[in-house]
Amino acid sequence: MRMAIAPAWWALAASMCLGGCGEDPRTNRISREATPLAPAVADPGAGFTFAQRRDPAGHVATLLVLRLDGETIRAVDLTAAGAPPDADVFDVVARMGDRGLRQAATRAGAGRAFAIAELLPAAGTGQRHVATGANFREHAREAEIDAVFTFPKFGPATPARTTVQLKPGALLDYEVEICARFDRDIRSLRDFDRARKGFFLCGDFTDRAQLMRLVDPGNVASGRGFSDAKSGADFFPSGPFLVVPRDWRAFVRAERMTTEVNRQVRQDARGAEMILDFRAVVARALTGGSGAYTFRGTAVPLLAAGGIVRGGAVMSGTSEGVIFMPPRARDYLTGGTRYVFTGPMLRGGSAMRVMIDGFIDKERRSGRYLKAGDVVTHGSASMGTVTVRVIRAPRSRAAGGPAAS
Repeated sequence: MRMAIAPAWWALAASMCLGGCGEDPRTNRISREATPLAPAVADPGAGFTFAQRRDPAGHVATLLVLRLDGETIRAVDLTAAGAPPDADVFDVVARMGDRGLRQAATRAGAGRAFAIAELLPAAGTGQRHVATGANFREHAREAEIDAVFTFPKFGPATPARTTVQLKPGALLDYEVEICARFDRDIRSLRDFDRARKGFFLCGDFTDRAQLMRLVDPGNVASGRGFSDAKSGADFFPSGPFLVVPRDWRAFVRAERMTTEVNRQVRQDARGAEMILDFRAVVARALTGGSGAYTFRGTAVPLLAAGGIVRGGAVMSGTSEGVIFMPPRARDYLTGGTRYVFTGPMLRGGSAMRVMIDGFIDKERRSGRYLKAGDVVTHGSASMGTVTVRVIRAPRSRAAGGPAAS
């Protein structure tokens, strides 16, 4: 019976889908808030907002941000108030204390204007980060992933006004996230609880074609393929502000973040929608995650030196509204048809590989992914904004990113 049915089934599939079943215009839906996002500086009573810039002498100066006015801020250069130059924000906070910061902010005539374009990434200089997948329920549903997972992301942060290169063959996708970093290494939850925490807006670009080729389709939550598809020299844009709140949980729950592509809203969510909060994400990371990560063909641990090293970021995961949508039944049907009727089966090829390659080709034809000239804007209620222009990469350029060690 099985032999009699199979030829008829494949013949039907061939008549329906051998040509690819047509293009797929679907998009992910999002739930938007009725009120437009209005970026501002966090209430000083709830915490301090910092930025950094490089002064004319080449030294890094820490700024206490008082107000946001479009593409400029009003801020106090804390160097004049005794803050050490070339210091991390957390070292400046420890040096000045809350009282010194309040005095600097309330001094008569405090602050002057600085352009956001001259501000350094709030992420700092770390190049190894803990990324989180499927941590917003709506995104987990749209991506069809049923478990929160972590994986290592490699690469330096780029500033709030920046570019991202679209490499040949890539399917470039966006994500907006809340990121956190700490004033110390985190090797235990006790370290986390005692640490001073800073939060900043961040983006997370993904080459979905590379991810599709490397991911474990039977266990997406293993994290396999994510480090390669999400790491690089320009895949981690950082907001301009580091917010150090008094109550980190209240801050994260209330914080709103959005994504626009060419001024069309694609994502709109709040930190309260996270499945695991930052403490729970850190707890999971400290256990080692899946323990089976690779980067550029080499096995890598989730954490370096047994913990989250100071300077590295912990990422919240993203909300619904990304470009990628998983393959549907007809994609598997199309792939199976091609596998049988166009030769790969006779050559001993992989049916899954044929399906994936066909799906990637279909996604490329759809025109849904980011293109050169697109402008991606990540916004937030109080962590500033990120604007990224997509540019075409030279074909001779090798893949960027730091070493995995």
